[in-house]
Amino acid sequence: MSFQEMTQDIMNHPLFVELRDVQHHGGENSLYLHSVDTAKCAYQLARRFHMREDRVRAVTRAALLHDFFGYDWQSERHRRYKHYYSGWKRLTHMHAFIHGAHAAHRANRIFGLDDRQRAAITSHMFPLAPLPRNSEGWVLTLADKLVASREVSETVGWHVRKIYQKVLPRS
Repeated sequence: MSFQEMTQDIMNHPLFVELRDVQHHGGENSLYLHSVDTAKCAYQLARRFHMREDRVRAVTRAALLHDFFGYDWQSERHRRYKHYYSGWKRLTHMHAFIHGAHAAHRANRIFGLDDRQRAAITSHMFPLAPLPRNSEGWVLTLADKLVASREVSETVGWHVRKIYQKVLPRS
């Protein structure tokens, strides 16, 4: 089964399409692009690791939905939620720690995930999240780290170019 066949229903869903308008990892990257790139990376890794077809499908769909948490983590509302807690509890309720569980719950409600997909999404932020308990979780975690590292590096380069252009304008 191709990547497109595995993901078309999710990628065409109106709530998923809305992710195009959500900035992610700075620069000009959206949450939609991050999710699609992570899913493509997970698909390729799963194929390279010779995973069974049902596992390739599971990890690809989980990767597409791994950041489908459905809230603006930089909003005032989320800041108020976080400030309700103090000390260690406040730390563990920061976005990086909780969004996997929120994404798994929301994705399950809308798309009906299996246990392996929910576990993979919940653990994709390891070591800030629980230890991945299945191969889908490990592949998703690796794919997300690879894609996020590239995006952050590109964003740093984007900012450096902007600063360079201000300091040394072309003559």
